[in-house]
Amino acid sequence: MRLAAAPLWCAPVSRPKERYEMTHASAVMTVMMNAARKAARGLRRDFGEIEALQVSKKGASDFVTAADMRAEQTIYEELSRARPKYGFVMEERGEIEGADNSNRWIVDPLDGTTNFLHGLPQFAISIALERDRQPYAGVVYNPATDELFWAEKGEGAFVNDRRIRVSGRRDLESALFATGLPFKGRPGRERSLKEADRVLSETAGIRRFGAAALDLAYVAAGRFDAYWERGLNNWDVAAGVVLVREAGGVVTEIEGGARPALTGSILAANAEIYEQAKALLNSV
Repeated sequence: MRLAAAPLWCAPVSRPKERYEMTHASAVMTVMMNAARKAARGLRRDFGEIEALQVSKKGASDFVTAADMRAEQTIYEELSRARPKYGFVMEERGEIEGADNSNRWIVDPLDGTTNFLHGLPQFAISIALERDRQPYAGVVYNPATDELFWAEKGEGAFVNDRRIRVSGRRDLESALFATGLPFKGRPGRERSLKEADRVLSETAGIRRFGAAALDLAYVAAGRFDAYWERGLNNWDVAAGVVLVREAGGVVTEIEGGARPALTGSILAANAEIYEQAKALLNSV
């Protein structure tokens, strides 16, 4: 009898460091990758414990909060050791000024917290380097699948050791969009639902996976053709912005503005359908 293969996320594949060196990652990219991978060890272990905690909602939530904090501490220590003068903007700690006014790290140690809490393997560590207040380099790493997306300005975008590009689809009817929808206590649900309805009427569909950093990474890899969302934070999208742009895509605010990482309004798409996607969303 033929046995079904185990899901990829059940047993993350270990890849030797040499495979990353083949793409000639810079020193700063190596620092970011190492920090993400070190923090991922704890998250991967903690993710394995989640199932046993589902009987207690409060217990599971407290556990995930602690896992989030531990991951952030690991990233903070690793990046501080390698670049002691750089500042930080972190989801849990907030802003930490550095002696170097040009460079700072933008960190989300666990994007997709609700997925993590429910045992869904769709979560990521997101680390960006902001240079002169512009996204310069980014790493988005899913510890459950061992997919590490990374990019540096002017150097292209990669997943593990393979270069990635945005999709080449030219028409909306074959395009797959991704988004996030506001849940309880978050503003903007009525507008988001109207936008989603408009997109559904013109495209091949929408996916709502619950991790903005991975949604952007998937646009960069050509898995999604476009992604939009409102009400995000800098640490949700800074790394993903670099990935999409270096993969040949376009990233702006939904209305077309140039500072999506700061305003929380983001539209990312391949260059072929970007204008169509922007017009569609702004017709609501």
